[in-house]
Amino acid sequence: MSAIPAPKTYTAEEYLAMERSSLVDKCEFVDGQIFAMVGASREHNLISVNLAGELRSQLKGRPCEAYANDMRVKPASANRYYYPDIAIVCGKPVFEDGHTDTLLNPVVLIEILSDSTEAHDRGGKFASYRRIDSLREYLLVSQDQPLIEHYIRQGDAWVLTETSGLENAVNLEAIQCDLPLREVYERVFDPFE
Repeated sequence: MSAIPAPKTYTAEEYLAMERSSLVDKCEFVDGQIFAMVGASREHNLISVNLAGELRSQLKGRPCEAYANDMRVKPASANRYYYPDIAIVCGKPVFEDGHTDTLLNPVVLIEILSDSTEAHDRGGKFASYRRIDSLREYLLVSQDQPLIEHYIRQGDAWVLTETSGLENAVNLEAIQCDLPLREVYERVFDPFE
């Protein structure tokens, strides 16, 4: 019986060097392991663009920035790096180093759920995100139905509110923005309307 080789582990420095030199495609890093990011569905892409568009229009002229897809986030005191679908920072963004590609102080993080990522987005990733002192709100956006799960930090607790139906909206208190589900899901369920 042959032994299965242990997966190679990397240091955070090795991971960042590979990412920054384009030796690997976009990957997340969790405790020495590197995980490739997979392509997104049509629905995922539409929702991401719709969210980014809504946020951009509402944050215009305000001291907040929204980053879609390619801003790496590092939770405090964790050996982890993630790529949320959208990260929002208000005030001066704080980066891990001079490369300005790893954000440390997001106020809102948004993940669009898929079959392959849902368990991680709800579990280990959210547990890591909760270590970010600046984080006030976390959204999990369904691709299969008009549904947004909205977690709000209240002291040491995270309170969940679910918003469903195209006629409703999610209010992001931390950045004073509203996300109408009709806009978030535009062309997702009725592609030609």
